[in-house]
Amino acid sequence: MRQSLKEQKIEVTAYCGYKVNERPVSFLLAGQRFEVKEILDRWYGQEHDYFKVVVDGGFVRLLKWNRSTDSWFLVKE
Repeated sequence: MRQSLKEQKIEVTAYCGYKVNERPVSFLLAGQRFEVKEILDRWYGQEHDYFKVVVDGGFVRLLKWNRSTDSWFLVKE
């Protein structure tokens, strides 16, 4: 599977409650750890879950989880 130029693969620590990867808690990007402070929005596609989050410093980021490959991506705007 080819990765989009607007996506960067990242390592995510997620909360697993009633389902796997229910919501992201933190992620690593270029060796730096970002804590998810708030989830602004989330939506579910056929193969992906999306999370619009606020991280350290008040930055808003869009994270995507591919359910079939269990891979996380930072979606670049």
